[in-house]
Amino acid sequence: MVNLLKFQPIGSSWVALHPAPQGVIFFIGGAFYGTLPTLFYRYFLKHLYSAGYTIVALPFRFTFRHWAVARGLLQEQRQLRSGLVELAQRSGYNPEIYNQPENFFWIGHSLGCKYLALLELLSDPQDAEHLSELNAAELDAAELDAAVISPFGICNQRSLLMAPDISDTENAVPRPLATVLNHLGWGVQPDRSQTLNRIRQSSLFNLTAIISFSQDTIAGRVTDQDETRSDVRWFLNHLAERPLLHVELPGQHLEPIGIQIGHWIVDGNPWDKGVQRLANRQLEATVLMLLEKLAQR
Repeated sequence: MVNLLKFQPIGSSWVALHPAPQGVIFFIGGAFYGTLPTLFYRYFLKHLYSAGYTIVALPFRFTFRHWAVARGLLQEQRQLRSGLVELAQRSGYNPEIYNQPENFFWIGHSLGCKYLALLELLSDPQDAEHLSELNAAELDAAELDAAVISPFGICNQRSLLMAPDISDTENAVPRPLATVLNHLGWGVQPDRSQTLNRIRQSSLFNLTAIISFSQDTIAGRVTDQDETRSDVRWFLNHLAERPLLHVELPGQHLEPIGIQIGHWIVDGNPWDKGVQRLANRQLEATVLMLLEKLAQR
């Protein structure tokens, strides 16, 4: 087992190149935490690296224009494809796996799951008609080229959504301010309703798995009944026939976050898990199990 986790920059991303990878994981974290994924998600990413995956952590900037972020991530992924091959060659490793997109996996946490959904919507030629209908309410003029279908998209690549949070303006700022921003057209675009409608209308998301957490009051959980308030419940209701893999684990919304200190994992948030014994942690083993199941599809 490879234990040394060392990230190197490629473009705007951070790459931990495995000497003999069985796959490549592209990871997008949640709001705030996703700006420094190699710090806040270090234990999680280290475990996946040690299991035999090259890890690519893609930071993103904070903005309400989520189509623009998705466009930037799509462009970044195009650069990464060639950059990974060059880095592997310089390191003396076999670069062939980086030329095979079927070996790519995408994992998102919280808001990162929304960006994965937008990436998938932007990368399927069959959805070109839907994307061409994007209007000013969803995509401003400066972002229209985000709707151009890219041959370097993530269509037919496998995705794992952890505690998916399809954010609205209300998730980022207090409700009174969110109301004003939405009225002025300055709120989150696309909003939750627009994003979920695009997902429902698409023929995509056939290689998707979800991990939810039993105490998650942000993304939701299995016991939720109202899909208008629970993104987990919405996905379970609308993607069940595609088919969707799903596992619910004990924990709260920030379960993937933390660094290892001895036999403990610490996230520094007393309102979440705070400190947890590694022996009690189920997340990484579940992720690896779902990746293996997705790889068989």
